[in-house]
Amino acid sequence: MGAMMRVIDGDGHVYEDGAAIAGCMPEPYNRYARLTGVFPPLDHFHTAFIDNGFIEEMMMRASVRRIGPDEWITFLEDTGIEFAVLYPTAGLACGKITDAYFANAAVRGYNDWLHDAYLRKSKRLKGMGLLPMCDIDGAVKEYRRVVKDLGMCGVMLPSNGLKAHPGSADFWPIYAEAEKLGGCVAFHGGCHDHMGIDDLNVFAAYHALGHPLGMMRALVSMVYNGIFDRFPGLKVAYLEAGVAWFLTALERGEGSFKVHTPFDPEHRLINVPKNGDFRAYVRKLIHDGRIFVGVEGDEPDLAHAVKTLGSEPFLFSSDFPHEVDAEICRHEIGEVMESHELTETDKQGILADNSRRFYNLN
Repeated sequence: MGAMMRVIDGDGHVYEDGAAIAGCMPEPYNRYARLTGVFPPLDHFHTAFIDNGFIEEMMMRASVRRIGPDEWITFLEDTGIEFAVLYPTAGLACGKITDAYFANAAVRGYNDWLHDAYLRKSKRLKGMGLLPMCDIDGAVKEYRRVVKDLGMCGVMLPSNGLKAHPGSADFWPIYAEAEKLGGCVAFHGGCHDHMGIDDLNVFAAYHALGHPLGMMRALVSMVYNGIFDRFPGLKVAYLEAGVAWFLTALERGEGSFKVHTPFDPEHRLINVPKNGDFRAYVRKLIHDGRIFVGVEGDEPDLAHAVKTLGSEPFLFSSDFPHEVDAEICRHEIGEVMESHELTETDKQGILADNSRRFYNLN
């Protein structure tokens, strides 16, 4: 079965080369970025926690201390993955940049660096660009550039650090451009400050809650504000929070919609009739290829989620090189392949076909 099953990594990561990215930025921003860094800190905790040895042990086992394009290609060979779609690490905080000029320089520098260092290295490495989220006009132009000129699949939007919730009209021009170009938008967690959990004193707890909170906020705000009705060609993924948050968001969204149906005199919100079926509405978005969710192979609730919603929305994600090496990734792929609760169609959809549809990987 493993020889026949194709695998696409729907969410891998790069470790940014700050000096190289700064070198892609124009003066005077390149000099500033070399001194202070390209992106803000993810949050107060990512730079303060002490590793318990797991990450260091994993890196030693892989005999790799620096993960670059060559190591990524080796990882694909070692795991049998066909394609990988790459997301940032430090760049997950791109939404926290408040200076519009610097934001444009930073994301253009990152996008050019990712294209030159990774995408030109191998056709098996695909990219998702970053946008200057404090400059929407600039963001629309950069979306067009990364898709049309740099050949990327679409863009990543941070789930935190933005000036408004993702369903806000502030971001409609980005969604309109994505729909126009047939690209995609993916929300990704990573920086979790100012989400009501800053007082947690254990990084594991902070990390556990930060990702799902950001994804629930993004999904519910977009659905309730009618984004998928307003932009009927828009495809959106919500990544690296597992699968359980998605079930929780649908359960809570459905219950709240029934008893607190929004007053919508301007018809700007969700297009579900009063006392309508909120869950059926989201199921149709899933069936139409509009909503996708990143999952990993060792998730105990995956089979239940597939039974409840079907396998169509779920994208296999390695998260390499974050806390993962080739051995761990092979194990997670094996968990999906060996599941007795998933059909062969489910398995192939989760491991490859759904990513192919979302990212337009023909």
